[in-house]
Amino acid sequence: MIKVFIADDEEPARERLKELLGDIAEDFPTTVVGEARNGLETLEQLPQSGAELLLLDIQMPGMGGLEVARHLAALAEPPTVVFVTAHDRHAVEAFELNALDYLLKPVRAERLAAALKKASVPNREQLAKAAHSAREYISVSERNRIVLVPVREIIFLRAEQKYVTLRTRSREHLIEEPLVSLEREFAASFVRIHRNCLVARAAIRGFERGADGEDEPHWLVVLDGLEEKLPVSRRQWPTLRELVGEK
Repeated sequence: MIKVFIADDEEPARERLKELLGDIAEDFPTTVVGEARNGLETLEQLPQSGAELLLLDIQMPGMGGLEVARHLAALAEPPTVVFVTAHDRHAVEAFELNALDYLLKPVRAERLAAALKKASVPNREQLAKAAHSAREYISVSERNRIVLVPVREIIFLRAEQKYVTLRTRSREHLIEEPLVSLEREFAASFVRIHRNCLVARAAIRGFERGADGEDEPHWLVVLDGLEEKLPVSRRQWPTLRELVGEK
């Protein structure tokens, strides 16, 4: 029995998928272990459900299916994902979802069966390519549950060995995402201050001169809500000086 989770903001769509799963049960026996009406509910409920397969609507209020799938990729054993969408085929190709499996509404039993047969776990690179906008949250996997950290609350992201430290005013988290990928995704809201550190533009309150005994001054970023000050590399200083209007 394949354990299935269904995420769709429309109840008739969820009921339709359950009916279709029943229609193909002889060839693909399944059991529905959970349902959700939006992205946040999906992330709260799915990790504990034991679901092996997720039928995931792309367009949902608050958080769409592409971002949901990116967060689920942080789990040690993420479910396989089949996207469900009302978009026409050309729109789906524009999403670059041709590399992932998807179902067009209204879903047909034979197409659902084919999707179950070939469904696989999309990787982070595929999902990042398919998503056209930056995430609103960064996910942290903790004991087979997903903790969502709002991007607007992050003060800095600092690479340390194989992990990146994500710092908010209240605590730190460790994530396994390359700093260069995070910089590319969040270029509008974060700025690089050092080869190993990105800082939220909105969190910068100013700069202080550091006493390093060298002829050229050493600068530190003063951050809103944190006592810790972060060093600025000489290479990045001209960009940061221009950003805040320093002379």
